[in-house]
Amino acid sequence: MRYFFLAVTLLLLSQLSVAQTGNIRGSVFEKETGEPVIYGTVVLEGTTIGTNTDLDGFFSLPDIPAGNYTVVATYIGFDTVKVEIDLEAGEIEYLTLNLVASSIELETINVSSRMSERKTTVAVSKITVTQKEIQALPSTGSEPDIAQYLQVLPGVISTGDQGGQIYIRGGSPIQNKILLDGMTIYNPFHSIGFFSVFETEAVKSVDVLTGGFNAEYGGRISAIVDIKTRDGNKSRYSGLVSASPFQAKMLLEGPIIKFREGKGGSASFILTGKHSYLDQTSKNLYEYASPDSLGLPYNYTDLFGKVSFRSNSGSNFDFFGFNFTDNVNFQGIAKIGWSAFGGGINFKLVPSNSKLIIGGTLSFSNYDIELSEADEAPRMSGINGFNAALDFTYFGRDREIKYGFELNGFRTELEFRNFVGITLSQFNNTTEIAGFFKYRQNFGPFVFEPSVRAQFYTTLGDVSIEPRVAFKANLTDNFRLKMSGGFYSQNLISTVNERDIVNLFVGFLSGPEERIFKPGTREQTDHRLQKSAQFVVGLEADLGSNIQITVEPYYKRFTQLINVNRNKLSEQDPDFATETGDAYGIDFTCRYEKRNFYFWATYSLGKVTRDDGEQVYPTNFDRRHNVNLLASYNFGRDRTWEIGARWNMGTGFPFTQTQGFYGQFNYLDGIDTDYQTANPDLGIIYADERNGGRLPDYHRLDVSLKKRIEFTDYINLEITASVTNAYDRQNIFYFDRVRFERVDQLPILPSLGAKLTF
Repeated sequence: MRYFFLAVTLLLLSQLSVAQTGNIRGSVFEKETGEPVIYGTVVLEGTTIGTNTDLDGFFSLPDIPAGNYTVVATYIGFDTVKVEIDLEAGEIEYLTLNLVASSIELETINVSSRMSERKTTVAVSKITVTQKEIQALPSTGSEPDIAQYLQVLPGVISTGDQGGQIYIRGGSPIQNKILLDGMTIYNPFHSIGFFSVFETEAVKSVDVLTGGFNAEYGGRISAIVDIKTRDGNKSRYSGLVSASPFQAKMLLEGPIIKFREGKGGSASFILTGKHSYLDQTSKNLYEYASPDSLGLPYNYTDLFGKVSFRSNSGSNFDFFGFNFTDNVNFQGIAKIGWSAFGGGINFKLVPSNSKLIIGGTLSFSNYDIELSEADEAPRMSGINGFNAALDFTYFGRDREIKYGFELNGFRTELEFRNFVGITLSQFNNTTEIAGFFKYRQNFGPFVFEPSVRAQFYTTLGDVSIEPRVAFKANLTDNFRLKMSGGFYSQNLISTVNERDIVNLFVGFLSGPEERIFKPGTREQTDHRLQKSAQFVVGLEADLGSNIQITVEPYYKRFTQLINVNRNKLSEQDPDFATETGDAYGIDFTCRYEKRNFYFWATYSLGKVTRDDGEQVYPTNFDRRHNVNLLASYNFGRDRTWEIGARWNMGTGFPFTQTQGFYGQFNYLDGIDTDYQTANPDLGIIYADERNGGRLPDYHRLDVSLKKRIEFTDYINLEITASVTNAYDRQNIFYFDRVRFERVDQLPILPSLGAKLTF
């Protein structure tokens, strides 16, 4: 409530300045294509007043004293644009600035928009990834993908090439919120862990918040991955087609209403689709997929479409939809398939007579998954629902106020039978209502950002008030100290079991409505939510204009985690079990970028444990040491060649050792069960110490070589040769305890792909 009154007071005081000041805002576009200029620089000539454009090319210069000014817009590789204005008191002046590509190539710059943004925002544990950076990654199957890039980020752990999930600073996949244009995507990665459902060429930006995120984001207790797609081409019809041994894809885009300088708004579309045929090509191309092996039986199809409308005043509307499918068929072992579809609308309104910017999202999605195993005990799960969000942003000279509301409603379904034949069946309808308030203030070299989120879980009758705070001190021009922390909650549970050999089945449940108990006791818990508290500190240093170093220690305390009780032995046993957890560590990042060379290095030291009331044990994704080295180099005439390499090394994951075996009868025939002569299933006796063993260390080298051939200004061909696991390292996938056989991750995989852009 205090934050609410503070916001009202600040807004009232701001209105008193209207009589003496005005506001300048607008959008910066590329003149030829109408594409927004992202992180461009806009300043008032002869003053220290300036800002950067956002992902839509939008900028705002508020509370400017009335008078005559020259507005200057600059961006690397484009000619500078200057516009003179006469700003009157109380006026809101909107400008559209169009930049023309420069004929002079700039080799180096002293001040970049990226560095400027670091000084004016807190951005603790936030990494922004662009499409260009994803494309620079040595790509598996000659196809770069965000799933591959996420694995090189500090604090991110991947469990494998097949069925791999990502774990971010001690949080499991269900504790990470994946957003696509504001809509939650429940399973963003395909069963073969190299590829996501997102199309790289349609991505505009990816914000990865590995911890300590502010109150704008809610409903998850570990991390956020916020993916935004770009608009279609506003000036001409264009697209691309590509093919590799892994998949084929196509992208089409073009104007519905063409972008014309100074002529109203524009509208465009973009359509993408990709389909894998690895299950077919791998039989002939890769020895690993020979007929007497499990092969690479992965098959997926992804479709995405978006229509964008842009007004001349900065307002925009986006309509989007998707359909994703995934199928895996391990002959004689397991068959799994999932599908997801949905759509929605995004909008941003820029009123001509108000300082407020209004944004919102309305979306619907559906996800279903089914797994059939050799034991004929199918697992089924589904989640579908809607999301509605509305936010308001007010810009002051050295401050920003943002507040909003969110309504989520979803239905979850789950059915599976455990190892003793007991079926767990859950069908829940859930509604969540949330509100948030964020205030950012710049005090000279200091940036202070308190925020608070109120989350009401109507089905459970629980209210979670979650204060969060972030701070940055620009100690010098090249050295910054930052910190953030807060409280987080969620009401969504995953069915993934750490003892599953391959975690391909990703089912969902809302929080339990029945009573649950504290770890290892019969004492009822205080609430039925999953909760965490997080704290992050960090140091940023610019070693010249080309090298940036970041160091971030962190701590996450999971005060309550809820899991499906997979050890339920009778109908009277609870369906859910609780535990607590800790995740702490430190991440080091070094980034070097200059002209045609890019280098990225990370080292993460971490420890992740859980306490189930009986013992404290490391999680199955507790990788203590993780190193990533990534480099790319452009060379040749017009730099049309590019070579890239990525090396990853990680210490071994924990696992629970085998103590012995026993004959397991299910007694489905009751007293008539033939237990004397029948052959029972082989049951496993696990060691008392949970996850007491460690798998061997993991390391892998990927390399690629690209050649771009330009036929015309718009038509070019890119040929990519890549090798995944270049020195054929035998990294363990899992150990089959029953057959006493080791199964490895993918061996060396060469690939050749081509992409035609037109």
